[in-house]
Amino acid sequence: MAYFFFDFRDKEKQNARALLTSILVQLSDQSDSFCDVLLRLYTAYHRGSQQPSDSTLTQCLRDILEVAGQVPIYIVVDALDECPDTSGMQSSREKVLILVEHLVELCLPNLRLCITSRPEVDIQNVLEPLTSSSNRISLHDESGQKKDILDYINSVVRSDIKMKNWREEDMKLVIQTLSDKASGMYGF
Repeated sequence: MAYFFFDFRDKEKQNARALLTSILVQLSDQSDSFCDVLLRLYTAYHRGSQQPSDSTLTQCLRDILEVAGQVPIYIVVDALDECPDTSGMQSSREKVLILVEHLVELCLPNLRLCITSRPEVDIQNVLEPLTSSSNRISLHDESGQKKDILDYINSVVRSDIKMKNWREEDMKLVIQTLSDKASGMYGF
């Protein structure tokens, strides 16, 4: 199993390369045969003095997945919507979505992907055709999630040193506005 969280606060964790390198390191740490695949790549690139391309890293991941054979591999990609979607050149988010498409198209019976995201149109447009409706979970309309968000916002507002001294009606307005704007997430 390997896990990656796209973090809007950390520029280093907002692109396909960060995702690939993290997944490769995590998987190679779990199996000698996976480690051998990564070691071959490391050696081919002069023991780290040269950097492989993203496509080379993708091929390395594919090699690891194929070496796994029947051993199930779970890859969790959390908060894909926090990967930037800039206009102009191919965005970081587009590159990640292409990588996900590539992994799905491999049709490896041992590969399990879990991708979470807020329901952004570009992400839905790519991921929905890759999954059956029975493999897709929408949490953005679930009352339990809305309650969790409301409880969290309420807790933060009421415990923050500066905010807890606000007038009650101002706190209620902030809590209501933030919880109304929280737009949930999808799991694919």
